[in-house]
Amino acid sequence: MSAEATNPEARSEARPEIRRRGRTRLDLRRLGRAALLGPTSRDRLPDAIGHVAEAHRAHHPDADLSILRRAYVLAESSHRGQMRKSGEPYITHPLAVTLILAELGAETTTLTASLLHDTVEDTEVTLDQVREEFGDEVCFIVDGVTKVEKIDYGAAAEPETFRKMLVATGNDVRVMSIKLADRLHNMRTLGVMRPDKQARIAKVTRDVLIPLAERLGVQALKTELEDLVFAILHPEEYEHTRALIAAHAGERDPLPAIAESVRVVLREAGIHAEVLVRPRHFVSVHRISRKRGELRGSDFGRLLILVGENADCYGVLGELHTCFTPVVSEFKDFIAVPKFNLYQSLHTAFATSDGHVAEVIVRTRQMHRVAEAGVVALGNPYATAAATAAAAAPGATAGSAEACADPYEERVDPTRPGWLSRLLDWQQSAPDPDTFWSVLRAELAQDREITVFRADGGAPATISLPGGASCIDAAYAQYGEAAHGCIGARVNGRLTSLTSRLSDGDTVQLLLAHDASSGPSADWLEHAHTPAARIAISSWLKAHPDGAAATTTAARAPLSVVGARGGGGNAVADLPDATVRLAGCCTPVPPDAVAGFVVRGGAVTVHRVQCAAVAQMRSLGRTSVAVHWRATADCRVTLLAESFGRPHLLADLTEAIAREGVEVVSATVEPPVEQRVRHSYTLQLPDATGLPALMRAMRDVPGVYDVSRA
Repeated sequence: MSAEATNPEARSEARPEIRRRGRTRLDLRRLGRAALLGPTSRDRLPDAIGHVAEAHRAHHPDADLSILRRAYVLAESSHRGQMRKSGEPYITHPLAVTLILAELGAETTTLTASLLHDTVEDTEVTLDQVREEFGDEVCFIVDGVTKVEKIDYGAAAEPETFRKMLVATGNDVRVMSIKLADRLHNMRTLGVMRPDKQARIAKVTRDVLIPLAERLGVQALKTELEDLVFAILHPEEYEHTRALIAAHAGERDPLPAIAESVRVVLREAGIHAEVLVRPRHFVSVHRISRKRGELRGSDFGRLLILVGENADCYGVLGELHTCFTPVVSEFKDFIAVPKFNLYQSLHTAFATSDGHVAEVIVRTRQMHRVAEAGVVALGNPYATAAATAAAAAPGATAGSAEACADPYEERVDPTRPGWLSRLLDWQQSAPDPDTFWSVLRAELAQDREITVFRADGGAPATISLPGGASCIDAAYAQYGEAAHGCIGARVNGRLTSLTSRLSDGDTVQLLLAHDASSGPSADWLEHAHTPAARIAISSWLKAHPDGAAATTTAARAPLSVVGARGGGGNAVADLPDATVRLAGCCTPVPPDAVAGFVVRGGAVTVHRVQCAAVAQMRSLGRTSVAVHWRATADCRVTLLAESFGRPHLLADLTEAIAREGVEVVSATVEPPVEQRVRHSYTLQLPDATGLPALMRAMRDVPGVYDVSRA
């Protein structure tokens, strides 16, 4: 099935800057003949890669094309005599893949490796030859996209090939760029294969390659792959969508007139902008038809507004929302908060006076390049300043300039996204190909990513997780298998269960037990979203079929230690001869803001104003009594200490309290629950100003992870 039959509009709008130059779509059969004929002169580029050179020079005017000539000569000679199933010379495939990448703006090393990407797999060329001729960088990329031998791996060849490519992508994202372009050209020419094989390849493309294109931000490839897969796997819905688009083509499109109105508004505001109409691709039309039902003329496309600077994006937004009626629910700011795949834009929508609703994307031209080409637009993200300087030196080749480091050593890449780092981590724990393949698809099905912050200040300071992740996922992301002993978490300063879902920007403190016998429970699997967590939990449960070691001691009743009880401390009520009592539910101390209420017997009970009992008293119509503190500094307070269970904990805590010169009025220790123990202390302090120091001293006792006021 050809791409032309699927969606010519989508391709033309995906690369508007290229279409404006007037280049026509290539005739691969003509290229095949040119490939066999070769160049007319030793000093000229072969005619077959003239289009590649033209597209490459459009993005990189100073690129040295000599290495492309050498790569083409090696590829053409090694593939000579091989034919594709379509009957074309095989060299047309690496040429087409290289042209796709050249039009996206890939740099010279990527194009060189693209021309050679099938030589090691399908010809007698070896990796050593590629390294000797083109350098380590090109060799590493070619090796990364080379499939593993089916004779060695059998049915596991496909998942192991993807594992190999993903590991290589972790060191060099250009490996996956070539794989995506390779799959796009194969999908364009898939019509020559049997229907069952078409469906199998389309499903792998849908489940693995399209999500990878989305994560790497290569929207130009992702949208065309989506349409090609849609046509194969859902032919009836595809035909229905094609009919909708064909019917719309015969009607008046309101978007050009709306675009002109926007141009006038921006011109009058002094904002230099390019306003384009972007037709939706097939899958996008299908999705919006399912969402809205009957489609209107403006639903078949969107307005794209390109400006020079970030500030201009917000200027455009202000003019649109001032001069038109904005649809507030459609506004999204992906400039201030970029997507995890590098995507940045402002999204909005407005209604015109005649009832049409136009969706608008506002971005700078650089944002547009990244939105379309994703990681391909980064060029060589691994080049050092020295390599860049070497590339600019006369006579330097792409192979020598860009081989700035040993490509087989793992690089510290600031552009590596969190999802890829997670994938590289958990795949090491999934040696079984079937497990890897199924978990990979599940991982790629997650379409959102969040970032949470570590409360302990450790490195790294942030943890990247898929949307919907829980504290369990954060625990395994931070501690690995040590997270088996996690017994709780504190999110944004508040204690919560491990099964709680996390939101973007949360601060997480994870609480680990000191008991080596601790382990996860089976219900953790229901709340674990990351493969790393699920694999680790499943492995532990398989190794411990009876669960964690049972507690040898029977549950005990709460242990209480009671001393002399006091009364109202130094609180005084403005009620003559009234007895004053400090409320046990909140134990106020100076200088807390307090309120008093008369209870049975005429006594006044004093609460902190934040206490829930105050709101309840007022709702019952009770009148509060003014209360103030005496000049004396002594006070009574109740503290809650939460800790891991261990021997001598009560003794250590009471010793810490005594060292601060504080009297224990009463103490209660609850039985352990999941190795956590809760202590409640009512204390008489000689001076209220010593309360913060007392709480710090109690927190410093080993095993205590929280001390708070009652």
